[in-house]
Amino acid sequence: MGVANRVAALALALAAFTGGPGQAADVKIKVGVLNDRSGIYADLGGEGSVEAARMAVEDFKAADKGIMVDIVSADHQNKPDIGANIARQWYDQDGVDVILDVPTSSVALAVSQITREKNKVFIDSGAGAADITGKQCSPNTILWTYDTYALAKGTAGAMVKNGGKSWFFLTADYVFGHSLQKDAAAIVTAAGGTVVDSVNVPFPATDFSSFLLQAQASHADVVGLANAGGDTVNAIKQASEFGLTQGGQKLAGLLVFISDVNALGLEAAQGLNLTEAFYWDLNDGTREWSKRFAARHGGKMPTMVQAGVYAGLLHYLKAVDALKSKDAAAVLAKMKATPTDDPLFGRGSIRVDGRTLHDMYLFQVKTPSESKGPWDYYKLIQTVPAADAFRPLGEGGCPLVKG
Repeated sequence: MGVANRVAALALALAAFTGGPGQAADVKIKVGVLNDRSGIYADLGGEGSVEAARMAVEDFKAADKGIMVDIVSADHQNKPDIGANIARQWYDQDGVDVILDVPTSSVALAVSQITREKNKVFIDSGAGAADITGKQCSPNTILWTYDTYALAKGTAGAMVKNGGKSWFFLTADYVFGHSLQKDAAAIVTAAGGTVVDSVNVPFPATDFSSFLLQAQASHADVVGLANAGGDTVNAIKQASEFGLTQGGQKLAGLLVFISDVNALGLEAAQGLNLTEAFYWDLNDGTREWSKRFAARHGGKMPTMVQAGVYAGLLHYLKAVDALKSKDAAAVLAKMKATPTDDPLFGRGSIRVDGRTLHDMYLFQVKTPSESKGPWDYYKLIQTVPAADAFRPLGEGGCPLVKG
């Protein structure tokens, strides 16, 4: 073979390897969806979060762009040691590049630390402790969907303005519960209210009777539920049985998901004020995506956690595509430098502390007569703009914030 022929053959081989003239070699990404797949948070994340991740890959047309994505999943059982061990194995042995979801703040904080050690990417949608972007922030972690500050500001702030001046907290006894009570109590007192008392409830819990009796005896205007998932559902059901609201007290679900309202039914949940980052029936974009999701997930409309998994992975894939690389530091920098823009959360941004900024929404659960059909559960009370919804950057104590 002559020199010219050899050069031509080499060029053809190189083009075949790289995908043709002007195209980069395929980028192979492994995504791990880590969440509760069998316990009290399975409905708000679980397999639905895996489905949301698949939809992000499909809607982005990743394969057409030369990005090959493999999705794996695991159950952390809401235990920090199990979650940490899975994350370490995924990073060290299984080639996982990015971990998604991870409800239960104690697990999320452990995964965040390991992600930083391994220089990978963690996009959290399921956990809410504000310390994830505060004192325990990491350059490798993005907190996409909500946090305890935003929840407290939306729900507690509104209820104090509407006359709920004195509060009693039922608090799940782990990181998230304590963080939510702390942030809600700060909002209550800043607005001129008072915290009468609180009680720590073992996590998870099924019997809230003794704690609800303490709440009744306190005569507080509002009983704040600083818990989530199955704990919230059980607490609200038992509060109804105890006649808590019939006696004049109000219930504040400080973290309530649409899956919780669906489990409760409108008869029990009607009138609840709650704060969410997403609702399937907000606009044409949320409706279109949610209906596709429901068709793939047993008719269930998505929670804000599942929506956050979709939006977070979509933004990650945009960065990978722009860079033609999955280098963690470069991808994270690109994600933070690029405005977020998706049909579920709209336009926003990611701060240096890892907090994704987008609008939050204060809803009230409809009465049965107000609902027009399945999953028609919320009426919008107030939109909280992104600039107001989350804790100011300089107040969280994140070491990444300069000045």
